[in-house]
Amino acid sequence: MRLPPLALYVHMPWCVRKCPYCDFNSHQLKSAQPSSTYIDSLIRDFDLELPGIEERSIETVFFGGGTPSLFSPADFDRLLHALRARADFAPDAEITMEANPGAIERGAFAGYRDAGINRVSLGAQSFSPSALQRLGRIHLAQDTERAVADLRAAGIGNFNLDLMYGLPEQSVEQALADIRTACALGPSHLSHYQLTLEPGTVFHSRPPPLPDDEQAWTMQNECQAMLAAHGYEQYEISAYAQAGARCRHNLNYWEFGDYVGIGAGAHGKITALAPQRILRTAKPKQPREYQQQTETAQQAIGERRRVEPADLPFEFMLNALRLNQGFRSEDYERRTGLTLIDLQPALLRAQSRDLLQPSAQGWLATDLGRRFLNDLQAGFIP
Repeated sequence: MRLPPLALYVHMPWCVRKCPYCDFNSHQLKSAQPSSTYIDSLIRDFDLELPGIEERSIETVFFGGGTPSLFSPADFDRLLHALRARADFAPDAEITMEANPGAIERGAFAGYRDAGINRVSLGAQSFSPSALQRLGRIHLAQDTERAVADLRAAGIGNFNLDLMYGLPEQSVEQALADIRTACALGPSHLSHYQLTLEPGTVFHSRPPPLPDDEQAWTMQNECQAMLAAHGYEQYEISAYAQAGARCRHNLNYWEFGDYVGIGAGAHGKITALAPQRILRTAKPKQPREYQQQTETAQQAIGERRRVEPADLPFEFMLNALRLNQGFRSEDYERRTGLTLIDLQPALLRAQSRDLLQPSAQGWLATDLGRRFLNDLQAGFIP
């Protein structure tokens, strides 16, 4: 087994308001701006993780949340300077920040650019005023348009728009109208995913009226066709990119790469060679507990568990089968340390159900397998 590429995920858990569909580890902000002491905790957390990633270069960084853009450009400047002083960053490292169009000051993107941010993901979700209201969003459609103009003025042309479909009482034409508006703004990347009712959310306990499965399938197919017509190639279940603009950070997840996770509730995956093992990590979810632990700990905080060899095929397939191109056999063996021969019975069962097909170098999901991806992935549970 060789070490895979390494990424860094930084979780910033505060939002102005919790959305009714959101099951992420996010907490409503009780002040005008998050405390800069959280930046100190992130730096300390990273220090504690360093022994596990010595002599490895960080290829991508992703600031997720929550709403990272609630932190100031000065906070990001301090944090990124500290991280770069402690670890090697690839010269062309992709550094992404998530931003809420309604929670960023005019002109702030220039400051984030100067701090080192070179890619931004805007949580547009929809351009329909009624849909944004039903989703509990704090921004308006024109806020997204203003944010895009500010990004371009700051010289950040590599940006993503997050969009959802299958929204409460949404029609196919309304879903297409969102795609049409998004394409007119010219993002380099689009994430387009179906609204799902996740346990523990307001929408799960009080479900709104959603389109049925057939309507949602029609939305997905027609929106995909419109995105393709505008030059956006689908490369993953919910990811579409212009040429050369695929999200390298997310590709690292889907290709079973490594990533250090710092911040409240952040998860990570680290491969070690001596002894050979893959570790999953998880930090305390509550920001207060997380910050308290980083102050006193002498070693990496949170949970750390070894992924058992029997579980590795499912964990690999959970990621790799989301990709349109599937996976290469050699990548499976290199990333898991296992041989593909042992997986042949599961692969052939999936092929017999028309969920999986061989490719020139490995395997990929069929159209049916992509529609019933959960069923396909479940075939690899030990």
